[in-house]
Amino acid sequence: MNTTHTYTVKRLVINYKTLEEFKQFKAYGIQELSMLEDLQDNIIENDSESPFYGIYFGDKLVARMSLYRIESQYDRYFNPSQDYYELWKLEVLPQFQGKGYGKTLVQFAQSLNLPIKTNGRQQSSGFWEKMDFEAVTYNEERDRGENPYVWYPSGVSEQTL
Repeated sequence: MNTTHTYTVKRLVINYKTLEEFKQFKAYGIQELSMLEDLQDNIIENDSESPFYGIYFGDKLVARMSLYRIESQYDRYFNPSQDYYELWKLEVLPQFQGKGYGKTLVQFAQSLNLPIKTNGRQQSSGFWEKMDFEAVTYNEERDRGENPYVWYPSGVSEQTL
């Protein structure tokens, strides 16, 4: 029996409650500090354009990602060169994995219809490929040991360096 769920993706409000909610996630740690600094900077600036998105189960944040819009002048991945999204910190709490939350977040990002770049964690290539992402042709200078995966909307292809 295949049941499909619909989940609502929300732009996360930047406040200290969100900061506390992030502490539930496994990847919370050193790499999280830049995100926390962002969050604190944004709180100070009262920036309503949060890069953080999440899905709640009841009142509990169970899945999250950050989506940063990168301006076309910095685009080294897509042809034609254009603004694109960098997807970071896609994470679903362990007890909620395998239920479509991660897929829903990625589909939300794809619905914005700009190319997307992400750096897949080890053993995540199958997930990204199912979501129509492709590994880029590795470029040592550009990728610096990262393992970028990209999603191309219609009419967009890989930039050749």
